[in-house]
Amino acid sequence: MRIVFMGTPDFAVASLNALLAARLDVVAVVTAADKPAGRGQKMNESAVKKFAIERNLPVLQPLKLKDPEFIEQLRSFRADIQVVVAFRMLPELVWNMPTHGTINLHASLLPNYRGAAPINHAIINGETVSGVTTFFLKHEIDTGDVIFSEQVDIGPDETAGELHNKLMETGAQLLVKTIQAVQDGNYTEQPQRQSDDLKHAPKIFKEFCEINWTQPAQQVYNLIRGLSPYPTAFTTLQGKNIKVFKAILVRKQPAEAAGTYQTDGKTFLQFAAQDGYLKLTDIQFEGKKRMQIEEFLRGMRL
Repeated sequence: MRIVFMGTPDFAVASLNALLAARLDVVAVVTAADKPAGRGQKMNESAVKKFAIERNLPVLQPLKLKDPEFIEQLRSFRADIQVVVAFRMLPELVWNMPTHGTINLHASLLPNYRGAAPINHAIINGETVSGVTTFFLKHEIDTGDVIFSEQVDIGPDETAGELHNKLMETGAQLLVKTIQAVQDGNYTEQPQRQSDDLKHAPKIFKEFCEINWTQPAQQVYNLIRGLSPYPTAFTTLQGKNIKVFKAILVRKQPAEAAGTYQTDGKTFLQFAAQDGYLKLTDIQFEGKKRMQIEEFLRGMRL
């Protein structure tokens, strides 16, 4: 089958690479438009675009997915199926174009954790398992009939970045399996369960990332893990923001008020939560580079 691939970040690159390695016929790639980034505002290309160019694949970068010129270009590739991995919401005009429809790879075990940040929210909520799911797109986001899913364990100290990398590789192989099954007609579609108790994964905004030290220590620890390395949990210290990439959970009832910090000025800095401490180990102070706590304390008077 002729495949048009749609994706933007590194997570999607692994899937595109797996499709090519399996000798599946990717005829074009659709990705985000170049954007200015950094101090010099240099135009930045998406990870998928860079990879596609290396592999000599045609690349489309529409600003608007309903643009008539883009629609005509997309139609000219005569795709039998489209594949979406970490892209954006598609209009029906696009996802309904190929004969076999459009398949999406989602980084959760659907129907739980529909939305923009499934990896983050799974860890924030203290889940011990996650996974990846392939499904056919339809009108409502992340609600299409499931083709395959595969479970992945979450370690007790695992960060969102670490889970991201595991799901990226597992998802890439599941996508290959899915395309091959659709080619062979060897699959069944399972409607997603509809329920009021489903867990969701909405987009994460800055205010959500601020640590609330009055919460239980495990909950704070999960927030730090679930937001590391991006967008990163933060707290304040001496009136400035401090990003927290990693911490150690200390299960000891604090004698101090929640949010109070203790340090020896050399090797440790810890904050009191409701029922334990979080010993910060990997941080970034406002205006500084990311560093280990020992390096930070050498240059900071607390």
